[in-house]
Amino acid sequence: MSQIQINSFQDYQEAYQKSIENPSLFWGEIAEHFEWNKKWDNVLEYDWQKPETKWFVGGKLNITENCLDRHLATKGDQTAIIWEPNDPKEATQHVSYKELHSRVCAFANVLKNNNVKKGDRVCIYMPMVLELSIAVLACARIGAIHSVVFAGFSATALAARINDATCTVLLTADGGFRGKKTTPLKDIADEALKECPSIKRTIVYQRTHQKISWNTKIDTWWHEELKKVDDDCPAEIMDSEDMLFILYTSGSTGKPKGMVHTCGGYMVYATYSFQNVFQYKNNDIYWCTADIGWITGHSYIVYGPLCSGATTVMFEGVPSYPDFGRFWEICEKLKVTQFYTAPTAIRALAKHPSEFVTKYDLSNLKVLGTVGEPINEEAWHWYDDNVGKNNCPIVDTWWQTETGGMMISSLAGITKDKPTFATLPLPGIQPILLDDNGNELTETKAEGILAIKYPWPSLARTIYGNHERYKNVYFSAYPNHYFPGDGALRDAQGNYRITGRVDDVVIVSGHNLGTAPIENAINEHESIVESAVVGFPHDIKGNALYAYVITYNNVEENEDLTNEIRTLVAKTIGAIAKPDKIQFVKGLPKTRSGKIMRRILRKIASNDISNLGDVSTLLNPEIVKSIIDEKL
Repeated sequence: MSQIQINSFQDYQEAYQKSIENPSLFWGEIAEHFEWNKKWDNVLEYDWQKPETKWFVGGKLNITENCLDRHLATKGDQTAIIWEPNDPKEATQHVSYKELHSRVCAFANVLKNNNVKKGDRVCIYMPMVLELSIAVLACARIGAIHSVVFAGFSATALAARINDATCTVLLTADGGFRGKKTTPLKDIADEALKECPSIKRTIVYQRTHQKISWNTKIDTWWHEELKKVDDDCPAEIMDSEDMLFILYTSGSTGKPKGMVHTCGGYMVYATYSFQNVFQYKNNDIYWCTADIGWITGHSYIVYGPLCSGATTVMFEGVPSYPDFGRFWEICEKLKVTQFYTAPTAIRALAKHPSEFVTKYDLSNLKVLGTVGEPINEEAWHWYDDNVGKNNCPIVDTWWQTETGGMMISSLAGITKDKPTFATLPLPGIQPILLDDNGNELTETKAEGILAIKYPWPSLARTIYGNHERYKNVYFSAYPNHYFPGDGALRDAQGNYRITGRVDDVVIVSGHNLGTAPIENAINEHESIVESAVVGFPHDIKGNALYAYVITYNNVEENEDLTNEIRTLVAKTIGAIAKPDKIQFVKGLPKTRSGKIMRRILRKIASNDISNLGDVSTLLNPEIVKSIIDEKL
């Protein structure tokens, strides 16, 4: 796939210009480098009024033939995935393209044996074991739509996602290892399935060998199912616009949004962006530390690297186990060349002695990357100095679940990186800045609301089962533009810096968390009247959650109630959504129409009370002083 790689800054400028002047010609030429069962009739058809986008219209393909089959003749014995277990005493596994192809086909036959067919939705709730990536690819092999749910989510959150997609099969494990913890995944899944009538079969992978309950009507062991099949499974031919997967992301209001990604455009863009941002070369060892439960894992552990014929690393554990040198121990052992992680992890590791890094040989590293949130300057320099030894470009990648692939980022060693800036858009991406009234800011140096004014191949096509919500969330605020919900500034050289969310979503440790679902969970407590949740700066997580809570009959703040609230949120959504701080208040600042003024609450939570603006127009201006006086 080196034919689609940009090799110089002049190449980038030419590619970018061509992609803007004639997007169909540009993406058509890129797509020619993939395997198609039938070539497309039109590269692009779109109407952002509806909104509707179609790429490579009429094209037929199967993404797994591009990930696996086409590499067998030339790279069959090359390692496709290196799996690194949670416990360093357990053996690392190297799986070749030939073996991965065999295992994917075998498990695809397991799915077919269990009545899964093209178009069916399969929920995957698994730890970071090899079988998770095999399950994802097996679904794609037979045209089933995978919905991976991060294994840190609660039973309630899992049930909501299964029911929204009406999944018929659940793939899970007896448990999962993560640092010192063992997660009882099967128990959590059993609790979820009490509310999930659509599930007809649960296939359980044996990882921890812990004791679990068993429902003989629907449960079956993964290894027992594999004994019933062979590894001959021709790929289902898919339309370019057929659904590939659904992945849920938090919204500012209501239930999570099931973002729908389709086969053709997603494949082309995930691969193109992987190749160019990381400048992957033959024999490189690439490691993205994300979980496949997030879009980063979909695009840049599984599909992008495997379509490129790369060697990609999967890690089951955490950066702090058995000590804070685990990332760097793995980098030395596996001779990692490209390393892609979250600013949260970098900030956490930077708090510990530098010996955890310096004792390892990181001389094979060529490229460093960050993902999930903007990286602050202190963390950027720590990463550059200690890990990259001032010798590795750092790609600070801005993108979302909804975008499917990296949108704004430097290309390693090709375009200049700049601390705290995502820098320049990838070819085919047309970002602009808007003022509060939706007018484009045409000066190069500007700050405003980020929007994208033209389709790109990996754009999510809809929210599963709710296209009207898709339109309202992403295309209504600024007609004929995709609105990602972020603000940005642009410097005199055209580099973009993401300045944060402009809606009620908080990015905590790189994960988008809608505040409304968290508030709904808190309000379920029998002692709580109302709550408001905002983000505030946190030196490790980037942002943390601050909950303002009103109790019935002025129930006094106490440790038990605080713990009950956190437990309720963890049970309803997951541990990642637990508020770091909970303040019991007598009221919340509201407009006369009843809207909670979260802007004021954010400033108070952030200890930024010098400029709260005019509070006299509030329904209850006195409550602002009360909240400040009683602040934690």
